[in-house]
Amino acid sequence: MGLAQIKMPQLGESVTEGTVDHWLKNEGDFVKRDEPLVEVVTDKVNAEIPSPFEGRLVKITAASGETVRVGAVIAQIETGAAAAGGPAAPAPAKLPASEAAVSQAAAEAPRPAPSAANQPAPPSTGGGDGGARLSPAVRKLAAEHNIDPTTIQGSGMGGRVTRDDILAVVDSPTPAAAPATGATQLPAERGGRERAQPRGDGAREELVKLSVMRRSIAEHMVRSLATSPHAWTMQEVDVTSLVAYREAEKEGFRARHGVPLTYLPFVVQVVCDALKQFPWLNSTWTDEGIVVKHYINMGIAVSIPDGLIVPVLKDTDQRGFTDLVRSLNDLIERARNKQLKPEDVQAGTFTLNNTGATGSVASQPIINQPQAAILTTESILRRPVVVGDGIAIRHIMNMCLSFDHRIVDGMMAGQFLNSVKKQLDEWTPASIRL
Repeated sequence: MGLAQIKMPQLGESVTEGTVDHWLKNEGDFVKRDEPLVEVVTDKVNAEIPSPFEGRLVKITAASGETVRVGAVIAQIETGAAAAGGPAAPAPAKLPASEAAVSQAAAEAPRPAPSAANQPAPPSTGGGDGGARLSPAVRKLAAEHNIDPTTIQGSGMGGRVTRDDILAVVDSPTPAAAPATGATQLPAERGGRERAQPRGDGAREELVKLSVMRRSIAEHMVRSLATSPHAWTMQEVDVTSLVAYREAEKEGFRARHGVPLTYLPFVVQVVCDALKQFPWLNSTWTDEGIVVKHYINMGIAVSIPDGLIVPVLKDTDQRGFTDLVRSLNDLIERARNKQLKPEDVQAGTFTLNNTGATGSVASQPIINQPQAAILTTESILRRPVVVGDGIAIRHIMNMCLSFDHRIVDGMMAGQFLNSVKKQLDEWTPASIRL
């Protein structure tokens, strides 16, 4: 038996600190190995951190809302058989004097009254069994749709209510019961913003407080613009052949492989080919020089109710098409359900963002530091275009590239985007890399 230290993990390349958003366990609770322990927010990810040890949580040293350096101790867990308690537990081995003092103090010290300053928030409950914990993303999604999670039978581990459970209720013709409260509740804001009391007379202004994740995203965006001189370019792409192929194959692909067939894996393969032609787009600026990466780890921007995160698919260019589809689907689902691991948000070399999912037709993305570029795919629209000497209705999509002008000039950026355009314009089923 002994005291094990839980430290702030590094959740992304160049990340030096993290903010404790929400403790999922209280002091005195028993924690299983790999059980979610705390939610941590950085400028790259909002993730649940599992416990690397099994034992009793005896001390929380970083309160909710506190920002600490990577590697700093945020909690202590008493490990060993005695930590589980119960009459059958054997007598504990004698601890070293320093550890015994910490353990004794944690056991005997009076519990302070809960407050925002010194008490971790208790885990929320929900689901048919009344005991499944909710993540903040699920809580906010439920609030947006005025759904009481305690009325839902969760499909997650231990009966936990998941994002898909909430969406299933939203799509159901019979709405779930509203939360039991005597006050009218305002829905939570999207993007990690939380409702606050109205300002002044409450009729014309309202102060919306920022969540930890929204503040971290804001700081990262400002720092990116201050670090890299952003330049921007756009190309119009004819994806008519790709649209026809996907429409014909998507149902059969789902039946064979159990996952949906989106446009994303097709674009990812094409972008990987272009990055091999123009590796400076897959590089990083340093004071010593430009580090060109001869491997491709594709970051995929994923929107969640709290904000935006960018999980990374490692060695993207080495994957066959079916593996790529499965891997992307798994990564995106885990990102939306806050099941990413620290390594899932590290070592990205290039980022792809599908802003077309929101109906956008042109956008200027901000580079995900310390990368050299980011590419967006916009909405696919049917438009009349000139084909040869005539006019035809084609499926057209814009692609927008922001790049670090310290590393890449306009000529190379244009050549890279032209390569992507040519491959998509001339796309055939033979283009798929199996």
